[in-house]
Amino acid sequence: MQKLRLGVNIDHVATVRNARGSAWPDPLRAALLAEAAGADGITAHLREDRRHIRDADMEALKAGIGIPLNFECAATDEMADIVLRLRPHAVCLVPERREERTTEGGLDVAGDQARLTDYIAPLRAAGCRVSMFIGHDPRQIEASARIGAAVVELHTGHYSDLHAEGRQAEAEAELDALRAGARLAASLGLEVHAGHGLTYENVAPVAAIPELHELNIGHFLIGEAIYLGLGPAIEEMRRRMDAAR
Repeated sequence: MQKLRLGVNIDHVATVRNARGSAWPDPLRAALLAEAAGADGITAHLREDRRHIRDADMEALKAGIGIPLNFECAATDEMADIVLRLRPHAVCLVPERREERTTEGGLDVAGDQARLTDYIAPLRAAGCRVSMFIGHDPRQIEASARIGAAVVELHTGHYSDLHAEGRQAEAEAELDALRAGARLAASLGLEVHAGHGLTYENVAPVAAIPELHELNIGHFLIGEAIYLGLGPAIEEMRRRMDAAR
């Protein structure tokens, strides 16, 4: 089984910085520490309201890191302009509501297929690998393949919540659905990633899904860094992912 890549999301380094309105902690410094600790990529979500990552952060990350940058954003004209200027390695399109605390579900690719086909065309032409952040619904996976996405990232938030609540039978059913979604996506020629809500306690069954190429993990790792330091927190996640393969 191939080695599973780890993308580290550094959004919440910026959340801590913005809480004080200062320049610290610096998301770029966190990204460089993650790179040194073995991260395979850096993920950052530039939200419409700039609640954590800001435009200058994306510019600094693109210029400063030596591993791929995964630019998460909503499918808006503003974000397309920024992506086409920065040309990150990857662009992951996510649903976004201003009032949500975090991304609550997957993108409705099937319901917005014509617009998204046109939206991603210039991003693909610019050399960006385009990913759809979706649930495991076969309709959404099939639509992602039809519009020309290179990647789907399966939303693991519901599985993570069920696991945390001790609802093991339901968590296992959700995990089975993620496994089936990964198989379908791979059969359609899509590269399969996963992420949202993953922790040391719940990552192994997801990491063991053979079709997965990458996990993107952020909030938990930034939280663990308070206790362990960012490098050791990432190294422990890397160890658990590798053990699951």
